[in-house]
Amino acid sequence: MTYYPNGQRTAAQQALHTVAENGPDQEALHTLAGSRVLLPDPEPAEEQPGPGQAQALILPVVEQGDGTRLVPVFTSADRLEQVFPEIEHYHAVGLGDLARGWPSDGPSLVVDAGTPEEVALTAQGVRDLLATA
Repeated sequence: MTYYPNGQRTAAQQALHTVAENGPDQEALHTLAGSRVLLPDPEPAEEQPGPGQAQALILPVVEQGDGTRLVPVFTSADRLEQVFPEIEHYHAVGLGDLARGWPSDGPSLVVDAGTPEEVALTAQGVRDLLATA
């Protein structure tokens, strides 16, 4: 059973549900591309960047037993905590912004891993997400 705060899905979760149930849907993908997701940060930096300085994001790549590499992102803190209860820090990033810098030979991206709405995108699929943004 999936828990939704206030019994409601967020717009990103509804879009993810639509894609998981029906396959690629341009409106749902557009909603996802404009959504903010949480990127787990297993090793937060000891020093925070100063004013006006950007912090470089390090993608938390998980390698599966078959060698598949993926980066998990989540649509809510609750969903992140269900999969990674030990992770205390995360970055809220725009999914479209994350996709814009995605390496063409990079890992797959998994949105809301471990939920019925889980969607996995290949590196090319992540880059194609930009077409909907």
